[in-house]
Amino acid sequence: MKITDVRVRNLIGTMEVDGDLWEERLVQPIDIYPEYRARGFEGLVGQQIDDTHYRVEAAYVQIETDEGVTGIDGPTSGSESHYILTQLKPVLLGQDPVATEKLWDQMHRISVHGRQGIPMMGISAVDNALWDLKGKVLGQPVYRLIGGPTREEMPAYASMLGYATQDMGLVRERAQEFKDRGFTAQKWFFRHGPMSGPEGMKKNVALVKTLRETLGDDIDIMLDCWQSWDANYTIRVAEQIEEYHPRWLEECGMPDRIDTHVRIKAKTNIPLSGAEHEYTRWGFKRFIDAGALDIIQPDLGWAGGLSEVLKIAALASTYDLITIPHQGATPAGMAFSAAQSPIHTPYVEMLIKFTRLGYFFAKAPVDETNGMVRPSDKPGLGMELDPAKIESEEDLQF
Repeated sequence: MKITDVRVRNLIGTMEVDGDLWEERLVQPIDIYPEYRARGFEGLVGQQIDDTHYRVEAAYVQIETDEGVTGIDGPTSGSESHYILTQLKPVLLGQDPVATEKLWDQMHRISVHGRQGIPMMGISAVDNALWDLKGKVLGQPVYRLIGGPTREEMPAYASMLGYATQDMGLVRERAQEFKDRGFTAQKWFFRHGPMSGPEGMKKNVALVKTLRETLGDDIDIMLDCWQSWDANYTIRVAEQIEEYHPRWLEECGMPDRIDTHVRIKAKTNIPLSGAEHEYTRWGFKRFIDAGALDIIQPDLGWAGGLSEVLKIAALASTYDLITIPHQGATPAGMAFSAAQSPIHTPYVEMLIKFTRLGYFFAKAPVDETNGMVRPSDKPGLGMELDPAKIESEEDLQF
């Protein structure tokens, strides 16, 4: 079997919504500048049409073979698509698609100026698509090929990106809603950072206090700073919220500032998570060697794909660290989690709004009931596109 083509299919459709899909954005590193701090959500795929409709645009990598078997992964972005089609496609054509280790190594070695960022995200999408293809060739779901299942179902935590965080009435309402839906953990996103001053800090603390009062003591609360704080600010906030027993504080500093994470970790009893914006086993080794984090969060669409995240998790397990992938409810993320030890991967992150977008063009949504998720049992990763949802389509060309 040989790879005959690598395509990026750009799909457009319309999703029904109830009001604005994105209600509130999270704090961002650029918010140290006031002109950026005042802006709303930017850079999202798709567009709000009106109060009831949202335009969805998503690109899917599709690898085709001379035996008619295809592998697919996505959604991905235009920047990654450009790299895939101009730099990676020539490496892949004519190759054996089942040779995932060889192809990953070749893609990585040819990307001499792309060991992070967009090139690694392109490699990740291709790698996941190759695993989807391999599963189809062998007639098995991918989680079985990589050692699973370790359990029949996995607890998901509701990741509340895009939900309002400044109106405590809405926070209570949404937190209670997802508790009632059976989620035993929720992650919320801070809106304010160091440059928002004392008032912003008070609002951050009020969010945590409201969540604990609403959810009670038996629901895990995770809190995301999205690489937008510094050591001093984080330590001050941590002192005020420690009494509410957060499960973890996430991405307190920018990813290359590992010493910042080490300083924070020495000053708080709240576990620290992060490194979703890190790439490859070598990048994660820096965090692990420094003892900077309690939970690492590689993204299977960014850090090198399923092949690389398996290596990252194996390394982390030798230090008895927890690995919970960022955006873990993707098809690749579900396959990964289903094959991991429950103590090393206790949760799957389910970004509520992004998961809905990510599966919009799929025939079947995430299999989730009462806060528990299950990987697809179809051969491959289980992502099948639904032609009925595709209003228009084009192959991207560069």
